[in-house]
Amino acid sequence: MAYTTLLTPSDCALALIDHQPQMFFGTMSHERMTVLHNVQILAKSAKLFGVPTILTTIASDTFSGHLLPEVQNVFPDQKPIDRTSMNSWEDQNFKAAIKATGKKRIIIAGLWTEVCVTFPTLQMLAEGYEIFVPVDACGDVTVEAHDRAVQRMIQAGATPINSLQWMCELQRDWARGETYDGCMEIFKAHSAYGIGVRYAKQILGEHANEGGH
Repeated sequence: MAYTTLLTPSDCALALIDHQPQMFFGTMSHERMTVLHNVQILAKSAKLFGVPTILTTIASDTFSGHLLPEVQNVFPDQKPIDRTSMNSWEDQNFKAAIKATGKKRIIIAGLWTEVCVTFPTLQMLAEGYEIFVPVDACGDVTVEAHDRAVQRMIQAGATPINSLQWMCELQRDWARGETYDGCMEIFKAHSAYGIGVRYAKQILGEHANEGGH
């Protein structure tokens, strides 16, 4: 029943795992810039809605490079948790950060899907967490590697979602004025729909109802 309950800003936390240059170099399952746009949607949505966010990297100074600035700049004062373990859940600092959020519904996205997303997902599911995976903000060395990893997580009980879907699920109603403009800015910066939003503002004027139905 829990997986049929919509996510809200107050009941979930976000974990972004290893969106680093070296990991992107090996990503072949998706167009890399698409993944980068989607992880920015997640990061910016989390900041907009006040969702607790954990940033983590692996061997950032010695091998994989720092968290990409497009993500880091959303949380300029937050230092990513750097690990040696491929499985974030086996890193005590990451585990403590997740537990400190007090949330049991965790959105996990990362590179690569088959390792850095799947491993913590399986263990966290076993420990009673609900895991949601924005699969369009993940990537892997091949399409098959990504797809098999997603299938494995689904079979274990995780729920696949998409990045814009999560933002819309948090917003839910365009009458929520305090986050409306922020959602529109995310649309315009990171989605094809944003092209239409900019066009509507030009044609209909600054007071056009950008998102409304």
